[in-house]
Amino acid sequence: MKQLLIAGLCAAGLFTSCLGPNRAHDSITNWNANLSEQHWVGEVVFIGFHIIPVYQFAYLGDIVIFNTMGYWGENPLKDPGAFPEDFHSKKD
Repeated sequence: MKQLLIAGLCAAGLFTSCLGPNRAHDSITNWNANLSEQHWVGEVVFIGFHIIPVYQFAYLGDIVIFNTMGYWGENPLKDPGAFPEDFHSKKD
């Protein structure tokens, strides 16, 4: 019975729907988009942040920590704003 209770509590924590704004991941993405006027600089940082799993850890932090905090109270991260609209119109 004790194992069933523990399994139920773990499932309740894992299967609650804490959809949220993913502010940590979006902050890093926006920072990279505004890093340089040269697209290749952003691309090098983008690839580097995937090799060194910066984006992955930020997204995991959003899912496990920050969005859960937002679900139960207030998300401690401020809104990073929208992705820059002129990003794709930059020329190298």
